[in-house]
Amino acid sequence: MTKHPILVTGGTGTTGSRVVSRLRAQGIPVRVASRSGEPPFDWHDRTTWDSALEGVKAVYLVPLDGRLLTRPFVERAARLGVERVVLLSGRGVDVPGYSGEANLAGATHVDGESAVRDSGLSWTILRPAWFAQNFSEGVFRDAVVAGELRLPAGDGAASFTDANDIAAVAVASLTEDGHDGQTYELSGPRALTIAEAVAEISAATGRPLRYVPLSPGEFIAELIGEGWSAAEAEDYAEAVSPIRRGMDSGISDGVRRALGRPPRDFTEYVAAAVSAWRD
Repeated sequence: MTKHPILVTGGTGTTGSRVVSRLRAQGIPVRVASRSGEPPFDWHDRTTWDSALEGVKAVYLVPLDGRLLTRPFVERAARLGVERVVLLSGRGVDVPGYSGEANLAGATHVDGESAVRDSGLSWTILRPAWFAQNFSEGVFRDAVVAGELRLPAGDGAASFTDANDIAAVAVASLTEDGHDGQTYELSGPRALTIAEAVAEISAATGRPLRYVPLSPGEFIAELIGEGWSAAEAEDYAEAVSPIRRGMDSGISDGVRRALGRPPRDFTEYVAAAVSAWRD
């Protein structure tokens, strides 16, 4: 299978870029799916899908949040000869009440998991907790650099997953036997409140940083004041709500099951990411 290129959708993103790097380090040919790639790939333009899938036997599939495109893409991949798909899903897909009915990412993951299970392909599903890298590369970074992270997370805790662990499990699932039909719940080895997480970052960087808990209404109003649409603000608040409701603190064994080692701790992640918070 590794004689054929592995297609990585979301190949410039948090987990996809790490999957690409690991595959290339192993000498495995990789095709990065992006609008600027060669050939170009655009989720919104189905005429680009076939050329991206040509000659591919395995896919790391990062779905497009808010759109139900995973199913038609997987169906097309199967028709074009793909044999294996590793799907990046999310925590709580099978937990009643985890995501609100209107949460777009939740709907994407529910339908996506169903699609790969129904596809007839070899499949592996990854369900990570919140990415640790949200603090250094993602949605929280600018607030961390500014010194104040305002979220409707209350005093709830999350077992943040290092994206390097997600990528390592993805690569093992793409290139090794023994992962077919597995759903790996991925988390870090312990849960931290947002206040504890920012305290670790502050201590490591020497920068003042505080967490300000907001009510969902306050959070939504602030985002709308910054130019967000009401729908986007409400969706973001809903995405954070499982932390506040105590649904994100569980410790999962997926990293150990897949790799035979414990997951990276948040403290290790912070030490490696310090440079990301320097102006």
